Amino acid sequence: MKNLLRSTTVYRALKRGEEFRTALVLFADGKYLRALLKECAKAFFGAEDGSRVAQLIDEEGFSDCLFYPAEGGKLTADDCAAISEESLLAPVEGDKKLFVLDNFQASAALVQNKLLKILEEPPEGVYFLLGAESEFSVLPTVRSRVKKFELAPFSEESVEEALLCAYPDRAAEVKQAAGACGGVYSLAESLLSGGDEFALAREFLTLSAPERFCRMMGERKDKKEFFSALKSILRNMLFLSAGQGKYASAREEAPLPAGAALGALRLVFKAETEMQFNVNFASCLYSLALGIKEEKKKWQR
Repeated sequence: MKNLLRSTTVYRALKRGEEFRTALVLFADGKYLRALLKECAKAFFGAEDGSRVAQLIDEEGFSDCLFYPAEGGKLTADDCAAISEESLLAPVEGDKKLFVLDNFQASAALVQNKLLKILEEPPEGVYFLLGAESEFSVLPTVRSRVKKFELAPFSEESVEEALLCAYPDRAAEVKQAAGACGGVYSLAESLLSGGDEFALAREFLTLSAPERFCRMMGERKDKKEFFSALKSILRNMLFLSAGQGKYASAREEAPLPAGAALGALRLVFKAETEMQFNVNFASCLYSLALGIKEEKKKWQR
């Protein structure tokens, strides 16, 4: 995983010594966002692997590199006050101090506004590295004052290579998970550890009466994994139906006609968008099942 994080544009920029006062890193993989920020902090300080500074940054114990909030938490007004006070103190070991603000997209607007002035004009020798899964809830006033690094998803090949290091005996499953995750490594891990999303997605596509299935799925928490598996299977069907099976991550026993697979994919993307607005998952799946059923009918005529 470390190699993947170090392949990102922000890490390479910091390794080159590219300067910024406040930077915002947009990285869709929330599970590994803090790990990425630590790698970036090491690059910022020029800390080599195995060095004391690198180890302290990993442990969040380096005096000139301060992490907020506590892992898994959200920035608070008290954190803002602590950051402001700490920013006035001189660095302990060098000539610069870095504040790493994780999970920034979860920060309330009030908290972001409290930090606005210091993010725009940090004291001499003070730098800020903000991490967020997306910029959707980052205030425009913050976005306009920072250097933005919007990281592209990892390639399917690079995710597959990294996964094979952890799951060397599951090559076929790794290939399928890498093809389904959309470049988000932790999602590929979840697909591998869960184990039944692909089977459930295949069952979903063959149901004639989906009501019971949709009610059952409504209780599950792994919605992203299910949608990812479903999209992967439909893409495979599209490739197979179009005579491009070499691009499929797995063989599908009953591929849909190309037009039906493409229409179904569009419906899945629409359903994912609806879920962002807290639509009931069971109802969303039922509507999706009916839509896919209509696509099948249309292309079987």
